[in-house]
Amino acid sequence: MSAAAAGGALPERKQPIGWDEAVDLEKAPAEIPELSEVDVPAELRERIEALMKRYPDPRSATLPALDAAQQVHGWCSPEALAQVAAVMRVTPAYLESVASFYDMLKTEPLGRRYVFVCTSVACHLRNAKAVHDAIVDEAREQGLEGVDIREFECLGACDMAPMASVDGRYVGPLDTSDAQELVSAVKEDRVVLPGRGLPDPDFKLPWGERGAEPPALPDGPPTPPHPDPA
Repeated sequence: MSAAAAGGALPERKQPIGWDEAVDLEKAPAEIPELSEVDVPAELRERIEALMKRYPDPRSATLPALDAAQQVHGWCSPEALAQVAAVMRVTPAYLESVASFYDMLKTEPLGRRYVFVCTSVACHLRNAKAVHDAIVDEAREQGLEGVDIREFECLGACDMAPMASVDGRYVGPLDTSDAQELVSAVKEDRVVLPGRGLPDPDFKLPWGERGAEPPALPDGPPTPPHPDPA
């Protein structure tokens, strides 16, 4: 039962939600920064322009353009947004609305490098949360800095669960025992878990052979067979 239904006073909201505020019609419209007035690195400008040419509507290049700027600046900073906006001829506000929606676009400086541990359904069932926590603990133990370590909803590599993306390199399957070597490799700028990365020429899943059975779920019995439909 709500406070109002019970006869009590509704709690006072300290900050407005935003959508219940009227639009300020007297406010100056958002402006598109002039390319001649924004210092855009030549390589970044060429990259964005090449991306825009791939689509009938140039605005379809917004995501890869923001990613390109993030690779230059480390995050989607106000400077980065202004540069992309000037090249794409859109407002920085439009770009900020996109960047703040997508998890892999950073709207605050969190480190140029990252370790995203997938904890979605397939990976979660294979103890991914424990893998993530082990990596976080090991990073703290080794004093790893400048690396964004977090859980990620889905990285789309369910066949190698549990897995992680280390600066875009997919590695797996992982176990808590891999945390020490993974963090050491990141800290020392070495290849993380050679041979266990998806792009590695010798990459092979433990259960990749035809007819091979996948390992049992951690801390539990093997998955029971499907019932006979007959």
